Amino acid sequence: MNSETDIQLSGPFSVTDATGRSHNINAIRIFDEGYGIIDVYIDFASAIGKDRLYEDKVLIAQVLAQLRKIGYVGPDFGHGDLGLQDDKLIVLEAPEEFNAFAASKGWKNLADEFAEDDYADESYEGDADNSNQQAASISKLDALKNKFKS
Repeated sequence: MNSETDIQLSGPFSVTDATGRSHNINAIRIFDEGYGIIDVYIDFASAIGKDRLYEDKVLIAQVLAQLRKIGYVGPDFGHGDLGLQDDKLIVLEAPEEFNAFAASKGWKNLADEFAEDDYADESYEGDADNSNQQAASISKLDALKNKFKS
């Protein structure tokens, strides 16, 4: 991750895992753009080794408490892609409810741009369909008027 594409949600804080060991976290971050599902990066100050801290409910609860302290309201997270975890980083996958909070911190949902384009296309097509229906109705009305004039 780099500072040009990251949004830092939290600075340093400490947590304790289920075994009672203390861990220092440097930051909680997200990538500045995405398509609806947000990976939340938890950067540790030192190596956590092969510990599967992304599964540690006690530790994750403290990370979520930190996020809630800064304004997140919503359900808990699951672990992210296991391939993204490393010896100083755990990655959590945020639920959809996290998107509004992330957007308030500067995150941009790239899917919204496509949704707006799709809506504009549907709106345009809908207008065309509506115009065709109106033209057909006018033609039928004219045909009926002409039939009764004769």
